[in-house]
Amino acid sequence: SKRIGIIHVDRHADIQEKDLDERMHTTPYFHATNLPNVRPENLVQIGIGGWQVPRAAVGNMVDRRTNIFTMDDIEVLGIEKVVEMALERAWDGCDAVYLSYDIDSIEAAFVPGTGWPEPGGLLPREALKIVGLVAKEGLCGMEIVEVSPPYDHADITSLMALRIVVDALGSMVSHGTMGKHKGIIDKEFTPF
Repeated sequence: SKRIGIIHVDRHADIQEKDLDERMHTTPYFHATNLPNVRPENLVQIGIGGWQVPRAAVGNMVDRRTNIFTMDDIEVLGIEKVVEMALERAWDGCDAVYLSYDIDSIEAAFVPGTGWPEPGGLLPREALKIVGLVAKEGLCGMEIVEVSPPYDHADITSLMALRIVVDALGSMVSHGTMGKHKGIIDKEFTPF
C-alpha cells in the first residue's frame, strides 16, 4: 500500500508489454508500473543502450514518462550526478526504493555468465560505485538478475553478483539506513 520507486540498472529497458507473445524477463517494468503503488515516473533505468533495446520498449518509456539514463549520460554527466538525479526521481513522493540490478549492465568481458551480454556496459568499479551510492539512502529490497552459471567462466559473474549484494548491504550499514523502510510496513508478513 506504500509508494515504491524503482532503480533498475540494466543495458536493456525491459519495459515492453510482451516479448515473443509472452510476459517474460524483458517485460517486468511494464507490469510493475501498472501496480497502483508504483508510478512510472518513479521508475529510473540506468545504463540503457546497445542494439538489443526493442522498439516497443522505447515507445513505452516515452508514453509512461519513465526516466532513462544511458551509458552516454553516465559518460557525460558522471556517475555521481546520474545517481543523484536517479535518486531524486525514484524517491519523489515515494516511501521506499527498490533496486533491481541486471548483471548484463556490466561490460560483457567481465560477466560472461549471462544470457544477454551487451558490449559497452559499465566497468565493475563503476557498477559498484552506483550500487553503493543508491543503497546508502536505504532500500526496501533488491535483486540481482540474469546471472547464468552455465555460461560463466571460473564463477567470475557469480562473484560480481555477490559483490554487488555485499556492497549494497555494506553501504546501508555504514550509512545507518539498513532497515530504514521498516517504519512504513503496514501489513504483517505472511509466509507462503
